[in-house]
Amino acid sequence: MKSKIDPKIVVGLALAVGVLLLTAAASFWSIRGLKVQTERVEHTYQVLQEAEAITAVLKDAQAGTRGYLLTGDTLYLRPYSMATDQLPESLARMHALTVDNPAQRARLDSLQALVEQEFRILRPLTEIRTSMSQSAMQTLLDTDRQTLKQVRMLYARIKRNELNLLAQRTELQDIFEKATPIVVLVSAVLAVLIVVWLVMKIVSELADNRRLQGELASVNAEVSRRIAQIRTLAEQVVQGDYTVKITDSAEDNLGGLAASLNRMTQTLDESFSALEKRNQELDQFAYVASHDLKAPLRGVTTIVKWIEDELSAEISPQLRTYLDQMKGRLSRLEDLINGLLAYARVGRTAQPPTPVDVAQLLGEVAELVVPPDFTLRIGPDMPTFVTDRLGLQQVFTNLLSNAVKYHHRGAGHLEVTCRDIGRCYEFRVQDDGPGIAPEYHQKIFLLFQTLRDRHTAESTGIGLSIVQKIIDEHKGSIRVESAPGQGAGFIFTWPK
Repeated sequence: MKSKIDPKIVVGLALAVGVLLLTAAASFWSIRGLKVQTERVEHTYQVLQEAEAITAVLKDAQAGTRGYLLTGDTLYLRPYSMATDQLPESLARMHALTVDNPAQRARLDSLQALVEQEFRILRPLTEIRTSMSQSAMQTLLDTDRQTLKQVRMLYARIKRNELNLLAQRTELQDIFEKATPIVVLVSAVLAVLIVVWLVMKIVSELADNRRLQGELASVNAEVSRRIAQIRTLAEQVVQGDYTVKITDSAEDNLGGLAASLNRMTQTLDESFSALEKRNQELDQFAYVASHDLKAPLRGVTTIVKWIEDELSAEISPQLRTYLDQMKGRLSRLEDLINGLLAYARVGRTAQPPTPVDVAQLLGEVAELVVPPDFTLRIGPDMPTFVTDRLGLQQVFTNLLSNAVKYHHRGAGHLEVTCRDIGRCYEFRVQDDGPGIAPEYHQKIFLLFQTLRDRHTAESTGIGLSIVQKIIDEHKGSIRVESAPGQGAGFIFTWPK
């Protein structure tokens, strides 16, 4: 059971974020608009102040110059001197303030030309020249009055234009002053409403989640109980009890699995019952083979011996050859029966694990199967561990006896080594015999397979099959490393 977030919460959250972004954008736009309009209003006032200051300074310079002409007192020239310093700076500030207003910029250019013209008129008047005639002075004063008149007219146009701009900008400023609080308030109210709705939805979602978690915990507990039943059944099956059943009739996957396991245990019970019956039949066969088959063989062998003992003087060389061949066939048939019985018994008679000193075990095996003319070297790292002594002994016995039996010389050298590879020991039985071609490395482990003529070396082809079966029963592995003329090494793993 999986809890999912209500899509309404996702939509509401997205809507809230969107409204907050719009609120922020509207507030930013409104506040910025108010700020811009306020700056523009201030800019208009600055233009008006600068224009008025230029006119006033120019007017003071003219009045001061006229006072100087009337009295000859140089104190009256201070306004003129100040004007020469202030007016260029004021005109420069006016240029900067009207850079975005081409019409005002044109008027300012005209104003600057008039100011320069005024200075050209006033400059000669500030210097007392006896050579200047009264008529020339009067002409300059008349021109000065006309210039100042033009300055006043130009100032009036500049002021009128700025006052129009001031009225427009003041109106926009008022609009933004009124709109900004409304926009912020409406946006805040919308944001609060959406947040309250979101909180309510989240609280409801959390309550649903807690309810779902309770249901999920209940379902998990029930599933855990049913899985525990399945685990108990599996453990009992591993221990060999195939009659166990699971009482789970629910119509879901676990119920279907329980029904399948019940059918499996029933099938296993029937199969192992049949297998037990087959094993009993195999035991009966082994008994018949060991008694009913071997008894006639021993009888025939005895008869052949009687013939040799009682008619030894009358037996021709050819008949003696036939009798020897018959004894060899009878002996190999008995070995074959014994090998089949040994192969059938592998894994069917459980042997309790006992402590095994592998070096000592190899010494005992060597006394039984290694002739005196062979040398056997046992590696120094042979372990002592608890395992199936009889199975390990049978593996070493078959491998060493095979190495002796198939050796191509009268004497040879055998070597057994061991190394620890973690969960297993790896043993190697090496000889210096004729070796085995690579194409036969797998074939030699098959039942009844031998690489030499059975008449040349007595062999049933069962020995290595028994070795592999024993090692397979112990969850190990075996392989051969060999090449013609280089001896053979049988490497097998044996679990600790």
